[in-house]
Amino acid sequence: MTTDFPADFLARLATDSPDAIVYADAAGCIRFWNAAATRIFGFSESEALGARLDLIIPERLRARHWEGYDKVMGGAESRYGAGSLLAVPALHKDGRQISIEFTILPLRDAAGKLLGIAAYLRDATARFEEMRALRRELAALKGG
Repeated sequence: MTTDFPADFLARLATDSPDAIVYADAAGCIRFWNAAATRIFGFSESEALGARLDLIIPERLRARHWEGYDKVMGGAESRYGAGSLLAVPALHKDGRQISIEFTILPLRDAAGKLLGIAAYLRDATARFEEMRALRRELAALKGG
């Protein structure tokens, strides 16, 4: 193992990651928001910190999100663990819907109590729209 990396290596992994990293506490309040999260969602760090995750969750999906989030925070096993890739709609600050893909990392204290969840997110809107267009083309070809 090499030690040829800067002393602030771990902090820079989070702050300078090309993927958004968002950490929310057990109540669903955002406690970490990196520059890539600002780039993807449009909200500055100061706008996001302390806000609930509703900031980026489309209204029609909030009830389902919070039901699952609260169950996991209450001790239920997440069905999205072990690196499962999730793909969901999200909200940009300007009100438009975007498509994101993400993985989660539950964070626990020394006693094993769940403190919150970090998510590693990327914008998949362009790929999602491309796939949607290809499906429409394929359907048109099959139908005609």
